This record gives sequence, structure tokens and C-alpha cells, in this order.
Amino acid sequence: MHPYIQKIPCALSVVTLALLGACGGGGGGGGGGFGGLPPISLGGGGGEQPAAPATTLTGTVATGAAFADAALTVFDQTGAKVCEVKVSAEGSYTCSLPAGTKAPLVIQAVRDDITLYSTTASTASGTTNVTPLTTIVVAQLSPNGDPSKLAAAIQANAGAVTAGSISDQVKKLVAALQPLLDALNMSIDPMSGEFKANGTGQDRVLDTINVSVRPDGAAANIEITVKGQPADDTGKPVSLVFRSDDASIAPIQGMATISLATAPPTPAMVKDLLDRMNACYALPLNQRVDSPIEADGNAFGTGANVVAPACRTLFVGDDPANYFASGSVVGRASGQRRSFEGLFRAGPTNMKHDRGNFEYFFSNGDIALTYRWTDVLGNTDNDLFNAKIVDGALKITGNTKIYRATVRPQLDKKDFVKQPNYTFHSASYLLSVDNVRDGNGDPILSKVVVTTDALPGKELVLVPNGGLGTLVLTSNGAANGTPLNSAVWRMAARYLDPSQAGSPSTIDSNNAFASPPYTDEQLAAIPDQTVWKMEFFHQNNAIPNVVQYSRTFSRVPTVAEARNTPMVDLAPALRAELVATPTTQRGIVFGAPSGSEANNIDFSAEGDLDGWVVPAGALAPTSFGVFGRAPGANGVRFNDVMTVRTTTRKTTLYCQPVSPQDQHCMPAGNNSVQYAQGASVSTFSFAARTARQVDVRTNFEIWNVATP
Repeated sequence: MHPYIQKIPCALSVVTLALLGACGGGGGGGGGGFGGLPPISLGGGGGEQPAAPATTLTGTVATGAAFADAALTVFDQTGAKVCEVKVSAEGSYTCSLPAGTKAPLVIQAVRDDITLYSTTASTASGTTNVTPLTTIVVAQLSPNGDPSKLAAAIQANAGAVTAGSISDQVKKLVAALQPLLDALNMSIDPMSGEFKANGTGQDRVLDTINVSVRPDGAAANIEITVKGQPADDTGKPVSLVFRSDDASIAPIQGMATISLATAPPTPAMVKDLLDRMNACYALPLNQRVDSPIEADGNAFGTGANVVAPACRTLFVGDDPANYFASGSVVGRASGQRRSFEGLFRAGPTNMKHDRGNFEYFFSNGDIALTYRWTDVLGNTDNDLFNAKIVDGALKITGNTKIYRATVRPQLDKKDFVKQPNYTFHSASYLLSVDNVRDGNGDPILSKVVVTTDALPGKELVLVPNGGLGTLVLTSNGAANGTPLNSAVWRMAARYLDPSQAGSPSTIDSNNAFASPPYTDEQLAAIPDQTVWKMEFFHQNNAIPNVVQYSRTFSRVPTVAEARNTPMVDLAPALRAELVATPTTQRGIVFGAPSGSEANNIDFSAEGDLDGWVVPAGALAPTSFGVFGRAPGANGVRFNDVMTVRTTTRKTTLYCQPVSPQDQHCMPAGNNSVQYAQGASVSTFSFAARTARQVDVRTNFEIWNVATP
């Protein structure tokens, strides 16, 4: 046990406390892109094909942008790894296959949480590309639509993949894409057509589409979305949705509703913008801004205080003072949230930005970009901003929206550590709207009404709730309903244990559940790039309503997809410790701190061993937090959260008071704080975000569900 760090105590309050329902809000999202596809795992057995002499396999690995630095592996018919190389910066690979390699072959390319697949029925020298389109073909050939299972299927039966079966699936896919190819005046050979990841030829097609492949245990739900320019912000996405086991695929419809006249930014343009961002953040703080450096090493200021040319030229007009997005400007101010605050803080110095991806066009020609940032400590996350093409280069631009408001899908697993029969997965949307206040601290919004054409007739209402910083949903879905504790709308939820009767909504009463719940078929029909209308009503009726639109990058997962998605788990040793720890309906209650060890949360197994594990194919968490209540029968809810590195597997969380009146923390000496005696912890929560902006959350619940 670490000095001055106390494991969560076993001492409990003797008072029977009221049931704590939803301990910490929302779910997460797993789908979107290929984040849920695990690397290949192999079985045994199977027939054989004749061995081949040594040959060379080459190709391009790209999603449009080069899939640079991905780990590429080739498996032959026996399951042997016959090649392991790294994809080049340009997105190419070369594999020298040893003599004796047996076809068919399966190729996987893994980078971060994304895996691409391809296959060939030959060991002859030639080209085999690895792209989102080849991943679709592999899903169509795979058992239950899971591309990671094809290598094992071939090992069991060498006839599972033939040149004919590959050709049949490619023809079916290309025919479905023909309206898009006609609009681009192109033809493609996804599997073996030679191309470069430079925005031309076949790569232009990849730049123009987003692809999602989501296995659900029976087949894969597949969606191809065209990244065309809509006529206005309400424009519906043009997409092709089908199942991996569909005998036929209807051609993509709706091409006339979007424009492909504006070419998407090339991968080189996206990389150039991120490289320029890296050059800006490589500068010391006192060169980035001319504001005084405060005692904590950071600065305050506005866009006008950004003086480094490397930073100013990132923005449209070479002036960050012109930037305005979601009610925010560039800068850093005490007690106020601003955009690009990292320009004014020392910590982000030498922050790196990469993995840029063009997601879609706005009606005015601006583009949405997603990217990954990594700081010098190894903390990393996926984020996004808007950009505009100016004189052949990308510049950061705002969105002119008045309020900070987004809709994001979530995949959530609630793991009831001591009552596993109640563990459930849910598929949700998080409707995030800031609770904007006036000079007196009063909310200026009375409600926000959210609708989408993807869910006809459905209306979601958000309202202020006390001191919470964001608006919340209501118990009855109307403005006069009781405010809940979160803005997470659970469209469907299902117990992991098939024998557990009832609905998870009965034990998670402080969150909004759709009634009746949506079926997996209904969830799968929601487009990835769904457009949500958000209408803002003001407390002052004299102020006109404001309408904004939010477009998602990915749809909510189905429950079957969620259950098929690998997720972070407790290390077995720590799970055993938590199972053995006495708990109440509020979870674990802190006792009195000892003289030498404060009440902090040491989230590791005894002996300073790892506290959690990240299975193959799972997204490593980027944040760790706890939910609980302050001492007393009516103790206020709290949520303490910290950032964790993706390589971290244990951590220590310290109490985080939000005000001088906060009662869940108490002094610990040396100007530090600790958890107060009687404070309770009900949930340990891990969260991450995919490149497609899907929140993935695993909550380990340690409060006791009241049973009949």
C-alpha cells in the first residue's frame, strides 16, 4: 500500500441508506468505423492448399488518408503469420512471402483501435489492397460477418475463400456503389487495383465515403456514407445500409441531393494543417502569446494576444480573434470556457496532432475534421474542429452557432460487480447543452427541444436542473416533467444475463429510457450522419428562439453490437477484492481517515498490481472517475474525474471539491484534501472516445440493488 494513500475502506455506515439509482449518468458508444473490430484470433484444423514458392505481395493501406504506421500481418491458410511489417508513411506495404505459404491469405492492418482487413485466394506476386472497402468484402466472406474470424474459418476450411467468392462479393459491392462512381466518373478495383493514398483515382473514392462495419454476432451491419456537400444544414445524409449476409445490395440512392463538385481535402492537405498546428504548439508559451505569464505558468487573454505567426496563420484570415464557434471565442478567461485554451497554457506545449480525417462537408463548403492529440505526458484523445479550404490550404474556422450544443452516440456497459445478474449494455445518445447563465447566475434558457427526421414524431426536451452545468432530460419527456440527473437518452438496454427478468430501467431510474425501447433493427436503420434540430427557448419570452443543427459522425450502436464490442475490464485480482468488500445501497462508505493514510482512491490491486485490463480490440480509457454522494442522508451527488494515459492500468484519484461548501471532501493536511468520513462511492467509471466521436463508457457499479 502506498504511503499516504488509503485503499477504499471496508468500514460502512450503520444507517440503511436510500437506494442510489443511476450513479453517474450516461452510456457510451462503441460503434462507428472499425473501432469494434478486434484483431484476428485463430483456431485450428482444416484442409490444405498446395504450398507456393517465395513471392512478393504489395498494396496500399488507406482509408483515403494513408494508414501510416499500422502493424500489418498476413496469415496463410494454416494460420501461420507469413509476414509482419509496418505500413509506410505513404500507405504502402511490401511482403516477401516465404516458400511454402499456402493460400488463401488474410491481411489485417491494426492502428490504435481501428483494424482493416483484406484477403486474396492466391500466393502469386501481385497487389492486394487493405481499405474500408476490402474490409466490407472480408466481412461478407466471414462467419457471422466478423472480419476477425475469417482467418480461423480458412484454417478450418481452405475452401471458405476462393477467387470466385471474392469476385462475387466485389462485383456486388461495386454495383451498389455505381451511382457514386458514375458521379465521380470513375471505376474501381478495390482488391487489386493499384493506387496511391494521394486523393486521386481510387483514393478519391475512399476520400468521398465513410464506412462502418459493425458485427453483432449474427452478421455485420454495414453503412457507406457519401461525404457530399448538402444543399443546406438540414440535408439528409446519402448512405447505403445493408447486412453482410444480404444476398443482394440495392444501389445507393439520393446522389442528386448532394454535390460532389467540390473535391474533398486531400490527405496531404489535412496532414499539412496538423503539422502546422504541431509547429505552433512546439513554441514556448511566451512566444505563442504576449499575455503576462501567471504564477501557475499559464496565461489569460483573447485571440488578439496570440502573436506567433505559426499560430495566427492556422485560422481563417490569419487572425484567431475572428474565430467564433458555439458561443465561444479563442482565449482563456477565469471561470469561463473558451476555445483553443491550450494556446494560453504551458501544459500543451509540444502537443502533437495527427490521425486527421475529413468527415463531411457543411452546406457552406466548410468541412468537419476529426483528429487525435497527444501531450508530452502521453495523454491522448480524439477531437474535432471545422476548417475551410483557402488558397489550396486548410484553415481553422468557427461555426457561427450561439450555443454550445452537441449530440453524440454512446455505448455503455454497467457492470454490477457484486450482482452480475444486473449487468447490462445500453445504446444511448448524449444531448449536451451548456446551462448558460446570466450575470446573476440564473439560467437564460427555459428549455431546448431536440428532434430529427431519422426518428419521426420523437421530441426530446432538455431543461435546467439546479447547479448542474448542462441541461438535463425530464422524467416524462416534457418541459413540465421532473428534471433528471443527466442528458443521456437510453434508446435500448438489455441485461447480459438472459435469465434476468425485467428492464434495466427499473434499477436505473434517474436516467431517461425510451419506452418502448427501440429494437436493434430500428437502431441499425438510423444513419451515421444523422442531422438533429435543436430549438432553444429563453426564460425571457421577448428573446426569439434560436435554431441550431448538429450532425453526428456515427449512429448509436445496436445492443447486439454493443455486446459484441470488447471493453475495458477490472483486473481479476481487483474484482475479487471489490466483491469481498462490504457495500451498502450507496456503495462503499469512507470511514475515518487514519493518521498516516488519507482517504484517497488507490485503484490498483493489492501489491500495487494493475487495476484494469484492456482486451484485444478494446478502446483504452482516457478518463477515470467516480460517482457518489457526500455524507448524510441527503448528501449531494458528486463526480470526480481525472485523465489517464492509454497505457496506464492503475491510478490514484484524489477528492475534487467544487466549492468551499463542498462536503464530500475534507482537509488532509499540507493544503491537500481527502474524501470525507461518510462520503460514499457508488461507481467507478472509465470513458474513451472513438475517432468517430462515439463515447465508450464502462461503469463498475458497487452499490447494492434492492431486491424483492
